[in-house]
Amino acid sequence: MKSFVYQGTPSRVVFGTDTLAKLEEEIDLLGARRALILTTPEQQALGERVAHLLGARSAGAYPNAVMHVPLEVAQAAREEASRLGADCCVAIGGGSTIGLGKAIALDSGLPILAIPTTYAGSEMTPIWGLTENRLKKTGRDICVLPKTVIYDPRLTYSLPAEISACSGMNAMAHAVEALYAQDANPIVSLMAEESIRALAQSLPAIVVNPSDEKAREEAQYGAWLAGICLGSVGMAIHHKLCHTLGGTFNLPHAQAHAIVLPHAAHYNRVAAGEPLTRAAKALGGESAEDIGSLLFALNKRLGIPLALEAIGFPADGPAQAARIACASPYYNPRPFEQEPIETLLERARQGLLPA
Repeated sequence: MKSFVYQGTPSRVVFGTDTLAKLEEEIDLLGARRALILTTPEQQALGERVAHLLGARSAGAYPNAVMHVPLEVAQAAREEASRLGADCCVAIGGGSTIGLGKAIALDSGLPILAIPTTYAGSEMTPIWGLTENRLKKTGRDICVLPKTVIYDPRLTYSLPAEISACSGMNAMAHAVEALYAQDANPIVSLMAEESIRALAQSLPAIVVNPSDEKAREEAQYGAWLAGICLGSVGMAIHHKLCHTLGGTFNLPHAQAHAIVLPHAAHYNRVAAGEPLTRAAKALGGESAEDIGSLLFALNKRLGIPLALEAIGFPADGPAQAARIACASPYYNPRPFEQEPIETLLERARQGLLPA
């Protein structure tokens, strides 16, 4: 066995149906007294419900989180948290909301209690991201890792089937890349394989019946494992490309991840043959050569758009995105090669099978 280093992340997880009722108790355990409730505008009603649940413990609801955490949005939220005298943030929602909580914590050190309503996985990571001048900058800092995460599958029931599918494939991308990360290790790889299996089995059931309680629990379980993977090891080409597509072209986060994943995995199928064979088997395939077609077929089965152009990627986007990605590449088992990456993105733009 190869030598390795495993670093666990210090967060508390409360998992189960109706665990939202434990929120005040969990805030007590943090030693906090005034919680600022963060949501997106679309989830404002849920934020107000949580504020009502907390009563005097609530410093107010702040429903201004948006995709990719623009710097100006982060600065406004930091000022509001300070003005209201908040001593913690309750981020309820997906990656946009939890990302805003992280932006506040990065500046102020306020602890975060995260309540995910999607499968994005940001709640389990010390990774933050801010977008300025159409470029997304990311980093790692343990101060932005949520201290407590409440997973209540009931809160995902209202997530439309098509968004559930994209969000779940976004989570799967974390698990797939964890298998061939530069700092991959046996513990995280076990979690990654289990995550891929759980998501591949549950997401089709959710598309058929969004209120399937067992499938919702299984999907959130798989997303939790994927989040641990994302927070425990480094990511590679898939995440670099999606950060570029989000920061530069403002493409929707989950949909971009879902569409790019088959193509990025196919790009690495030879250089990361053994780990991608494990991913393929978790999806019901046989070898790394199958990985791109397996993921593409799963997207198709879930009704996810197959083409980046369908979510706003322009015709000249592949060349521009390939240049940006290759100018500051992440680690990847296969080197970043501008022409093949441009071809990869062009096929993804058109919705063609990975080749």
